Amino acid sequence: MWVWALFDLPVVTKSERKRATKFRKFLLDLGFEMVQFSVYTRFAASRELAESYAKQIGDVVPPYGKLDVLFFTDKQFAQTQRFRGQKRIETPGKPEQLSLF
Repeated sequence: MWVWALFDLPVVTKSERKRATKFRKFLLDLGFEMVQFSVYTRFAASRELAESYAKQIGDVVPPYGKLDVLFFTDKQFAQTQRFRGQKRIETPGKPEQLSLF
């Protein structure tokens, strides 16, 4: 399952910009990858894990921030069409499992 975090954060004041940067770094530390400046995605091995990510993100949204978390199955995500300029690029597959010994 794929988890997408889409957000809009206030960045008018210096403290708001600092909170927005901290929020983006939190997403990266949680293993998300930036798709666009306010759109981040991450693969989750199960629905429970995906919901856990959503809760963790929801718990740290800055004041007056807007956040939507979307969930896509592998099949739905595979149907995504991606373009860079007018060139279509491949949609990445799910990542390989990491084995720790």
